[in-house]
Amino acid sequence: MGKKLIIVESPAKAKTIKNFLGKDYEVVASKGHIRDLPKSSFGIKIEEDKFIPQYRVTKDHQQIAKELKEKAKKADTIYIATDEDREGEAIGYHIAHILGKNPTELPRIVFHEITKKAIKNALENPRTLDLNRVNAQQARRLLDRIVGYKLSPLLAKKIQRGLSAGRVQSSALKLVVDREREIREFKPQEYWTIEGIFKKIEGNLIRYNGKKLDKFDIKTKDEAEKIVNELKPLSYKVSKIEKKITTVKSPAPFMTSTLQQVASSELGFSPKKTMSIAQKLYEGVKTPVGESGIITYMRTDSLNIADEAQKAALEIIKQTVGEEYAEPKTYKTKSSSAQEAHEAIRPVDVRLTPEDLKNYLTKDELKLYTLIYNRFLASQMKDAKFETQNIFITNEKGEFKISGRKLVFDGFYKVYGKPSADTLLPEFNEGEELKPDNIKATQHFTKPPERYTEASLIKKLESLGIGRPSTYAPTITLLQNRNYVEVKDKKLHPTETAFTVIETLEKHFPDIVDANFTANMEEMLDEVAGAKKDWQEVLKDFYNPFIELIQKGEKEIPSQKIAKPTGEPCPQCGSELVIRKGRFGEFIACSNYPKCKYTRPLEQEEKKTDVKCDKCGADMVIKRGRRGEFLACSNYPECKNTKPLKEPEKLEDVKCPECGGDIIKRNSRRGEFYGCANYPDCKFISKFRPVNKKCPECGYLMAERTYRNKEVYECIKCKHREEKN
Repeated sequence: MGKKLIIVESPAKAKTIKNFLGKDYEVVASKGHIRDLPKSSFGIKIEEDKFIPQYRVTKDHQQIAKELKEKAKKADTIYIATDEDREGEAIGYHIAHILGKNPTELPRIVFHEITKKAIKNALENPRTLDLNRVNAQQARRLLDRIVGYKLSPLLAKKIQRGLSAGRVQSSALKLVVDREREIREFKPQEYWTIEGIFKKIEGNLIRYNGKKLDKFDIKTKDEAEKIVNELKPLSYKVSKIEKKITTVKSPAPFMTSTLQQVASSELGFSPKKTMSIAQKLYEGVKTPVGESGIITYMRTDSLNIADEAQKAALEIIKQTVGEEYAEPKTYKTKSSSAQEAHEAIRPVDVRLTPEDLKNYLTKDELKLYTLIYNRFLASQMKDAKFETQNIFITNEKGEFKISGRKLVFDGFYKVYGKPSADTLLPEFNEGEELKPDNIKATQHFTKPPERYTEASLIKKLESLGIGRPSTYAPTITLLQNRNYVEVKDKKLHPTETAFTVIETLEKHFPDIVDANFTANMEEMLDEVAGAKKDWQEVLKDFYNPFIELIQKGEKEIPSQKIAKPTGEPCPQCGSELVIRKGRFGEFIACSNYPKCKYTRPLEQEEKKTDVKCDKCGADMVIKRGRRGEFLACSNYPECKNTKPLKEPEKLEDVKCPECGGDIIKRNSRRGEFYGCANYPDCKFISKFRPVNKKCPECGYLMAERTYRNKEVYECIKCKHREEKN
């Protein structure tokens, strides 16, 4: 009797599932897409308005395909167990084809978590491959190939080599470029506010001479000083005291986009890193009870929670936090295309706490699991309640408002972070007469919009309906790899190349960078998946007008390549060498390209300095690299000593908590951070600026940061936070 063959995507998943099943089952991995469009050609045959993909087994999957065929011949039953999304459905479809099987006849098993119970249940309830979802994935793949294969070469030809364009990629890049345009065009506007201090508590002037004040009503220093001088000597009384209970709702469990956003802001993880770690937690890690997946599927836009998981969460909350904190809740995403049959991202078993896994997970795995675990518990807890108090202090000329609040029920905050500190007010009584301690004016200027972070760009893409859970992280990674954006201080800065590309696309291919067009295309793909649209019609409607624009662009887009002649002959063919611009800056190339492909780096003129090399004593010179200018030994390559052009900023009033050395500001590919000057002997680092303040809970050093739009001190070690006064 032959074995039952289960085919999954990743070796890690295969290993975990194999642990749950007996000797009658063999579990193997396809290692992703086993067939794809060829890299060396367009790969789409178009006949009578039909788009026929020319799939090939990829080079790195030849051996895997051979092994799968051999194992399939010996198996009694073949189960397709790829991920339950469109990509997984398509991978299963391609596996069936290389095995010579009818895709609709192979049993298809799906599961949201990789546990023994989930796998057994899936095997007992197989379905068949959903060809509508396969066709939606095929439509997406062919659309991306059409844009990439036809438009990217045009950009490379007209602007510079190495450029690319894509439906989601170009729409995302336009958002970043548009934000930078706003920042460049921004003109700050001056305005003033008036603050009155009563019983050492500050309030804002909200009404003057019977008129309610808006933000920009007081525009100049003279106006502000006139009001201050008029109000200062007057007496006031408490005209009204308002007290009410306000609610802060418990957060929904994570879906892909919110997990990436919160992991970025709370843990400093890039979306790519977040998804990589989440994949491991889903596919299987070592736990106290054996190897198993410990979170549900991490590519989801659903906020649905299984009844069983909800009951388990409520039970844990009652046992460990208190019966008064538990409250069953359901959440629904705003997205009309969300797959509610899927689940939100949650721990597989809430009885498996982060504390239980301390000795089993890596540091970063534990951080992400803790974030997911606490968020899920918080989603099933009661809302937090605050008592807010507003004091109105008035006279015939003006009215001040003083606000305070205190936490009266911590609710979900009990397990999910800490609320901002209470603002407690002294005792005020209605009718009480007061003299101000002081009345002052404060100058303000409006600020330009913030550049996108990776997290805020994902939030924007999601709100506009651009892309899907599986595309957010790869899109942002691609923008960086193409040198379209640079990450500085965790903000996305578009390069000049990005401006050139977007300006060209806006003029000649407006749909490709139009957020509405891209979102509508996503909706059409959803309709294909739901059997409401034919995938071939979607392709045809896009292809014909797009190719007309490509042909028009070939004639109308002017060449923006700058080739500066050098007067130097090419050592290979004798043609003149020119200076061209590439992805990583200028370089020397043969003017006879593509017949002659000779290139070499452009040697930048070195600037001499008075600095001596501390290794060999030779003069140091200023050179330019991919991250800017730096000092290098003139005796290179015999001496390869380099150092920063500027001495790093040293924090004057704070020392390294590990060795007592100086703390300096440093830069890396991911932005600024703070580290010990005694590196590599001391490896202390902090993402945020350390201050001379000890944590009241663990005694370690604290740092300044912004958390949930508030300035706070945060312990570098235990993450205790307190609001800055």
